[in-house]
Amino acid sequence: MNQISPLAFVHPEAKLGEDNIIGPFCYIDKNTVIGDHNVMQNSVTINYGARIGNNNEFMPGASISTKPQDLKFKGEDTICEIGDNNSIRENVTISRGTASKGTTIVGSNNLLMENMHVAHDCVIGNGCIIGNSTKFAGEVVVDDNAIISATVLFHQFIRIGGYVMVQGGSRTSQDIPPYIIAGKEPIRYAGVNLVGLRRRGFSNETITLIHDAYRLLYSKGVLAEGIEEIKKNLPLIPEIQYIIDFVQSSKRGIIR
Repeated sequence: MNQISPLAFVHPEAKLGEDNIIGPFCYIDKNTVIGDHNVMQNSVTINYGARIGNNNEFMPGASISTKPQDLKFKGEDTICEIGDNNSIRENVTISRGTASKGTTIVGSNNLLMENMHVAHDCVIGNGCIIGNSTKFAGEVVVDDNAIISATVLFHQFIRIGGYVMVQGGSRTSQDIPPYIIAGKEPIRYAGVNLVGLRRRGFSNETITLIHDAYRLLYSKGVLAEGIEEIKKNLPLIPEIQYIIDFVQSSKRGIIR
């Protein structure tokens, strides 16, 4: 049975699963689907188009599936998908999609800290930690297990690779490839994320190969030449292939 505060508003067309807790002053709009065992503390807003999984916790002031902050948005019928087991802290805002992609996606097992923003058509993977007041512009993609510190600004259309650590206060308009630390001013490659990779169970041998891949990649003035050096000198284990594919598919270029 759902526990709904008498001070909350739940639209009669909203679809709720089982055992959700909806606190006082929450607002649940029409055309919303909410799974099971979610907790919405006071003053949470679930806007039109939200699709929420199971076992998520929303702290006060969170606003999910908000109208996109995009002048091209003309009221098209779009959605915002939230997976399972996410902790979405105070005053987090997540916009729904636009006609560009139609959907904003936040995966599962993420921690989105206070006052951070996910704009329209972004795709956030699984297992990510995103710090206070970090802002994603439209159509940013974040791969699994990225750790992003506080007050980081991301330009639209960029991609952040998996297992990265991004220094607080950074800003970038280029892609951040996987497994690295990105920081300093202006933002640049600051080494392999050794501590993070060890915590995630990467072997010393794999970490060494990742380090060698970046040494070869950045040894050349032209990234395509660095990729060829990697292919010639290193075994193409999945982690190395991920780096190659990421760099070759980058549309905005990667940080150097």
